Formats: sequence, C-alpha cells, structure tokens
Amino acid sequence: DMPFPEAGAMSQGYIGYQLSQAILNQLKERGIQRSTACIVTQTVVDEADPAFQNPTKPVGAFMDEETAKAKAEAMGITVKEDAGRGWRQVVASPIPKRIVEFDAVRDLVEDGYIVVSTGGGGVPVFETEGGYVGTPAVIDKDRSSALMAAELGADMLVILTAVEKVCVNFNTPEQEAISEMDVAQAEEYIKEGQFAPGSMLPKV
Repeated sequence: DMPFPEAGAMSQGYIGYQLSQAILNQLKERGIQRSTACIVTQTVVDEADPAFQNPTKPVGAFMDEETAKAKAEAMGITVKEDAGRGWRQVVASPIPKRIVEFDAVRDLVEDGYIVVSTGGGGVPVFETEGGYVGTPAVIDKDRSSALMAAELGADMLVILTAVEKVCVNFNTPEQEAISEMDVAQAEEYIKEGQFAPGSMLPKV
C-alpha cells in the first residue's frame, strides 16, 4: 500500500502535468507566448484540528466489513461504512493554515508564469520542531484555493462545479438558483443548512 501523503503528491504531479500540457497547447494554438509551471505543494494543518478526532472523508477502495476491520486493526486506520456501498478508509479533513511553497508560487506568478498548484488541496503536513511531516488527511480543495487566492491578492477566484449555479433548497420543488449573495446572506443560508458538507458548503 502506498502511504497516503505520497499518493497525494503523486496525483498532484500527474494531474498537474495534464493541466499544464493542456494550457500550453491552448496558448500555442492562440499564439500566446507564456509558460506554465506545475508546483507540488504541501499545506500546513494543525494537529489539534478537531477534524482529526472525527475522520469523515472516504478514500480508497471499497471493502467488505471483515476485510475493512482487519485492515483497520493491522494498519491503525479508521474505516466506516459508506452509503450502503461497502466499507472504506476515512481520513480527517482539516482546515488549511499555510501553503509551504507559497513564496515559489508567488515568484513564478510575478515572473509571468501560469502556475498549476495546490492540487487536491495540497499534501497535508504538520509543522514540527524537526520539520514538516506528512499526515493522512484530505484538505478541502476549495479552502486551499481560497487561501492561495487571498495570499496572492488575486483579482478573482473561480470555482468550477458540476451545476450551473449555487442553489438553495437544492433538489426540491422549491429549488432556487443564486446569482449573487453577500457575506451576510451566505452566512444565513449556511445556518439554515442549505449547502451540503464536503460539496457546496466549502465552496460558499
């Protein structure tokens, strides 16, 4: 089995390569002379984050209950039943605090590169006296992207979704699309439980 942080870093690399290549091909087609840079990033999380006490993000393959519980005991992982489809490992989804490679991303952006970074939310790491240590977790990609955008002073943050617009009363006869909302409205909708955790909630 591949350690979880290493799996995250590898997926950042191969997806980053695909995105970088697609962007380069479009630039060339349009006669734009720019370069891309793909940066594998680490994201600092807090060991005291309450998410570590209640892992909820399902990852990896489905297993039957017996296999899952044996693997949990042998490897010291947490497993849970996933929506009637079988058992899976679950990991924490902590809040991102800092992107370790931020300076490199900023310098490349300032030099005119189109930078692909923070893939999958970044590899979650603890910052210890001895340095950075990877930890099995999944950081919400929307939160990491928002952190990166804020730190860069970006003009705009665009989040792609599988739906046309953010909605309230989603998938009900009262569904209503939202074109604009201010922070107070967003907070009110969040209090009402309008947005699904792990889906639209972190985007909002």
